[in-house]
Amino acid sequence: MRVLALETSTEYCSVALWQDGRSYELNELVGQKHSERLISMVDEVLKDAGIKIQQLDGIAFGKGPGSFTGVRIACGAAQGLAFGTDLPVAGICTLEALAEASGKTRVIAVLDARMGEIYHAAYEKLNGFWAEACSPCLCKPEDAPPVAGNEWFGIGSGFAMHGMTLEQGYAGQLSGMDGSAVPQAAAIAALGAARIAAGLGVDAAQALPLYLRDKVALKTSERAKR
Repeated sequence: MRVLALETSTEYCSVALWQDGRSYELNELVGQKHSERLISMVDEVLKDAGIKIQQLDGIAFGKGPGSFTGVRIACGAAQGLAFGTDLPVAGICTLEALAEASGKTRVIAVLDARMGEIYHAAYEKLNGFWAEACSPCLCKPEDAPPVAGNEWFGIGSGFAMHGMTLEQGYAGQLSGMDGSAVPQAAAIAALGAARIAAGLGVDAAQALPLYLRDKVALKTSERAKR
């Protein structure tokens, strides 16, 4: 199984190739230059692995939530590559990718959504697969959905920006946290490979982003009230 993965939902640009359990990966801090670097990084990863794009079994991408522009770039690139090669596509939630990369079995994944809000989801690993304890949502940190039990691990930029509020909301339930983690292509590739192997890949035209938010900025009057 060979799956190429793209992740551009944050200031990082990340590309990985999953090949029979082994991952070839490139991660770069690019700011707003994802479109300038993504395809050349794809070429570099495939060249390093000695693989041509026609030899892939599918393409996975970080479908969001995250930066609107970044999510569109990954989705568009995945669609373009898949159209040209007739490959199935798997869109992977960036919050689930954080859970996958954590190495834990109970994860609260939170990304800073700006405007005083967060993207939030909670996952538990059951029989080797992630089950949603809380579905992905957009909310204020103080309104983060409750979870049952303890030994939850908090991960993502939301814990860096709103750690105190989230710690208070989940008092006694967190075993630790990592606010520096960002979604990366290696986790996207692993999750995508599993879905494509299970026949859950979709046609390129059906690969869509997950935004959770329609509004990207506050009005001047709204900012004045904060």
